[in-house]
Amino acid sequence: MYARSVSDRSHVPVLLGEVVAALAPCADSTYVDCTAGLGGHAAEIASRMGAGQVVLIDADPTMLARAEARVREAAPGCTVVARRGNFAEAERLVDALGLKADMVLADLGFCSAQMDEGERGFSFMRDGPLDMRLDPGLSTSAADLVNTLPERELASIFRDFGEEPRASQVARKIVGARSESPILTTVRLAELIRAIVPRSPAGIDPATRVFQALRIAVNDELGVLDALLSSVARGASGGGWLAPGARVGIISFHSLEDRPVKTALGELVRRGLAEAAGARLVEAGEDERRRNPRARSAKLRAVRLGDIPRRS
Repeated sequence: MYARSVSDRSHVPVLLGEVVAALAPCADSTYVDCTAGLGGHAAEIASRMGAGQVVLIDADPTMLARAEARVREAAPGCTVVARRGNFAEAERLVDALGLKADMVLADLGFCSAQMDEGERGFSFMRDGPLDMRLDPGLSTSAADLVNTLPERELASIFRDFGEEPRASQVARKIVGARSESPILTTVRLAELIRAIVPRSPAGIDPATRVFQALRIAVNDELGVLDALLSSVARGASGGGWLAPGARVGIISFHSLEDRPVKTALGELVRRGLAEAAGARLVEAGEDERRRNPRARSAKLRAVRLGDIPRRS
């Protein structure tokens, strides 16, 4: 059985108050957390429901177990169901349970606990195997991509998913280095990147964009986001897994995520299938930014579905 750690109890997710305001939890409702993580958002929302259904979804089985334990403790009156999967599978998983979601949240950022575990291979600050799989069951790791893809394909990943200006030079450096010995650790890859990319005036580590790009590629993050947005659109059109008046919130952390979220939710509003739940864009206030640097790039967009009159 999973024993919750001190770090889980002290973990505070980004935009917590803003998420609660946008989703407006109430008793006897169904909440679906598509990216359960450490369960911070879910525990707070469930604690305000009294009774109801909480469905936790996460690709990482370790995170899922931790989230489930936290939510059960925070909301003993709720029925908690944990299902392993990525957020592209939310519609299927909710349908299989015979439920309709009144509230849906997807926090697209990866959990800080995963960054802290060097063996997961996400962090250029900690040495570990070059892995980056959110779901340990995925067949392809970051090391597989770095050591097998042609230079042009690597450059395309770094450019498209990391918006790295020196994508071609970094790819060339990697291909040259791997011809001497495989690139298998986060530290070695970071050193190769830093030899090409200068540190930004803001002090951002030169490896940041390339590591982001590899993580997105390994986990097909943009593909599964598109699948989630498509399932929300189906639900808004009477597709079945979303209840009338359901509230849907999505937290993004970079423009590659925020652009499709803004477009998809905005299209629902334009078509009269939803209205904004609060402000169209919510960002962290100065106090949260000081307390949690991760919140600086967080953006929340939320809508309420329902029979909204079309705008002329």
